[in-house]
Amino acid sequence: MNITSGLRRLWRGFWRRSRLVNDEPLNWVSLIVIILVDIFILINVFSGLSEISNWPLSPSQAQPCYAPWQAYRQDTARERDIRFLEQQISLDPPPQTAVERLQESSKGKLGTISAICFTYAEYQDAVNHPTNQARLKQRQQKQAQIQTLEATNARIRQEYDSTLLEQLAGQPADQSINLVEAAKAKATLEANNRQIAALKNEMAALEQAILQEADSQAFLKFLAEDATFAQLENQYQRSQFWYPSLQFVLQALFLLPLIAIALVVHRFADRHRHGLLALMSWHLLVIFLIPLVLKIFELLQVGALFEWLANVILALFGGLLFLVSYLYILLIPAVGFGMIKVAQAFFLNPQRQTAGRVQKLRCVRCGKRLRDLDQHCPHCGYLQWMPCPNCQQPTYRHLPYCRHCGASTRSSG
Repeated sequence: MNITSGLRRLWRGFWRRSRLVNDEPLNWVSLIVIILVDIFILINVFSGLSEISNWPLSPSQAQPCYAPWQAYRQDTARERDIRFLEQQISLDPPPQTAVERLQESSKGKLGTISAICFTYAEYQDAVNHPTNQARLKQRQQKQAQIQTLEATNARIRQEYDSTLLEQLAGQPADQSINLVEAAKAKATLEANNRQIAALKNEMAALEQAILQEADSQAFLKFLAEDATFAQLENQYQRSQFWYPSLQFVLQALFLLPLIAIALVVHRFADRHRHGLLALMSWHLLVIFLIPLVLKIFELLQVGALFEWLANVILALFGGLLFLVSYLYILLIPAVGFGMIKVAQAFFLNPQRQTAGRVQKLRCVRCGKRLRDLDQHCPHCGYLQWMPCPNCQQPTYRHLPYCRHCGASTRSSG
């Protein structure tokens, strides 16, 4: 049997199982109800998958200090230290410390938060004390005053430039269209600039006070430890590598019991001719298999296997990473072919169906009950017998051995 005929049989069997009850087609109302039930269950399956995929700690949750620490190391500006420290200080006292927030975020989760990030959080709490909070609030107030003064200066300069042009043109002061005379505008600008300079000096003093604290210096010294950051980075990369695979394992554990139950119920209902139960369990089986197949392909694209293949390609062929796509183009059809063979073996295997139907005096094709002397099924017209290729005596179709001589019948169907 070639792959085309196998696909054709698979599709016919799938369609028959999806819309027939005891080989009778469903009415439209029942079919719509089943489709609505399918949609509802599928939504809940994906909802459950989403919930269980959030159970393990993600890389950003397991190593939450990696991103801000990396951003600090990549910042080359002169004021990066004070800018970083100010980000760790809260204007309003938080309800929880940074350490408590980390402990809270790991509750009910699978995995542990990096010990390095707990140390990082302890330094955060050390610099986020009331004195620094007050300094930061004063700094922001002074910054707001500077912005107000600069906005005033911009408006005055616009008026000052216009007034100066009028004076140069010899226009009398009492005919000026501006309210601020040139001399007064210049004096106001100079006063504002002196105030801005004083405010900037005060801000610089506040920044230095924050920077020079022992807790701040200890935090900055910790951030400068290359070995500690390298260890954290290694943890983060390892989490990124295994996180998709761990998600898939948990999602598979969520789906496999559902698939097993639906399969057992379907096979029981199919054997005992419980048509509606067989139909519903078949739909459930398909619904539970769809997310599993999707997750398998998703894992192939972003999981550990992809990383491993990418590393192998890079090691063997340098930068020719596109060869991974070639490998997948060859691998995925092979996996699909294997899935088709498995599906045929479990769901569409005529020998498995025929063995049970012959024992119950049922048609080997449609499963309806027969009388002892029936050669053709009165329900579907299917011939129940075929000549044995060895003794030519009539024997059951689709069974592997002749009932008269015991010879193999695999060469005929």
